[in-house]
Amino acid sequence: MVNASSSLNAEEYKSRASRIVTVFTDCDGVLTDGGVYYDSKGEAMLRFHRRDGMGVERLRSQGIEVAIITREASAIVEQRAAKLQIRLFSGVRDKRAAFPSILKEMNTQPDACAYVGDDVNDLELLSHVLSAGGLTAAPSDAATEVRQCVHLVTETGGGHGAFREFCEWILHLRGASI
Repeated sequence: MVNASSSLNAEEYKSRASRIVTVFTDCDGVLTDGGVYYDSKGEAMLRFHRRDGMGVERLRSQGIEVAIITREASAIVEQRAAKLQIRLFSGVRDKRAAFPSILKEMNTQPDACAYVGDDVNDLELLSHVLSAGGLTAAPSDAATEVRQCVHLVTETGGGHGAFREFCEWILHLRGASI
């Protein structure tokens, strides 16, 4: 659902969506439900939603790239990014500080980006993307502070298709058909 605290009108949302060339996402809490399964040897499994993978494909079909920016460094996330054929920026402790170099590496501008995050470590980057003219989102189960500062709060929680919802919203705003 579009955040009631957002001051943008429908035309402004469409304008921002039309400029998007890259959608960035956090991993834990957005592409996963935030849970981690451990065994006696350490991290064993993360759960991803296949609909989010289709969201990546649908964005790609419209010429939009996808990249993960995550604090964690995980072989599991590396495998998921490789399967989806998307860029991965892992081990990023300060996402806002790293963002200019990530944008340079991806040859894109801040106003041509969208970002979806779920926790307080995403707030600075969400605020930056928002003020730069991009689009922002959070899963329905994101931290309260995050839900309050984004354009879109998805109906589903992280790891349950929230990323796909954000993708579909962007595509809808751009007038893309199914």
